[in-house]
Amino acid sequence: MPEPQIHTWPFIFHSDGVPLAGRLHRNVGNLVDPQPGLTITGSWLTVKEQMPEVYARALAALGYTVLTFDFAGFGASGGEPRQTEMPARKINDITAAVRFLQTLSCVRADAIGHLAICASAQYAAAAIVRGAPIRSFVSVAGWFHDAATVAAYYGGESGVSQRIARAAAAMDEQIARGKSTMVPAYDAGNEQAGMFLPLDYYGSAARGAVPEWRNEMSEITWLYWLTYDGLTTAERVDVPTLFVHSDGCALPDNVKRIHARMTAPRMLLWETGFQVDFYDRPDLVALAVAGADRHFRPTLGAA
Repeated sequence: MPEPQIHTWPFIFHSDGVPLAGRLHRNVGNLVDPQPGLTITGSWLTVKEQMPEVYARALAALGYTVLTFDFAGFGASGGEPRQTEMPARKINDITAAVRFLQTLSCVRADAIGHLAICASAQYAAAAIVRGAPIRSFVSVAGWFHDAATVAAYYGGESGVSQRIARAAAAMDEQIARGKSTMVPAYDAGNEQAGMFLPLDYYGSAARGAVPEWRNEMSEITWLYWLTYDGLTTAERVDVPTLFVHSDGCALPDNVKRIHARMTAPRMLLWETGFQVDFYDRPDLVALAVAGADRHFRPTLGAA
């Protein structure tokens, strides 16, 4: 059976006055027939054409109207500073995206969910806690950290201190001259880079190294990333939640802790697979999408 055609439309909406570039995905060729809505976001330092696009097309095929977008400072969106992972800014952008989706007559305004992949899961959780009108939430290979648990990825106290010092110097430069100090977002073996472990997803043009992605990270990112607490906030999420995760994904103990402490209805779909394989490996994407669909249909009133 042939796959359904996915129709897309470009949109611009605003978050705190900054224009964000979005793309709407539907399995019908009009912007009239109402469907449940989803926003989908990806990993840190990425753009909408990477892992969000993969999930958007798969879920649009199942009858959801799906919005992907570039966060402020990334991709085709406006915003300064560029290429900077700023959790508070991303939390606001998620809320703005959901509120924009509510304005469209082709979306059921009372039936909007959010699927977040990797680091944006902790931002989406914070957006929900702060009142974003997200009715149901799915975390896929979700990255949830606080200062204590993230440090192990960067050499402990010494590695964190070195990065904070470089970030502070870069921030002084940013404030004085409006110029960002850039390092690679991904460069295997280069500890100056944002990601320095071998990750084929970011090194392969057939996977995540798409033309729309800039392999850059502003060094001031470390000030925000290494001090962010997305762990305790996530425990307060009060909407139905599904965690798709594995022991091979990032910070599995943190996901188990959040799941255990949440009081909202929640489920764990614990599988086998490496973190970045949940971004685009067909079998794992299909598994996550099927789980998300089973979760969203009753919780968005679409069953």
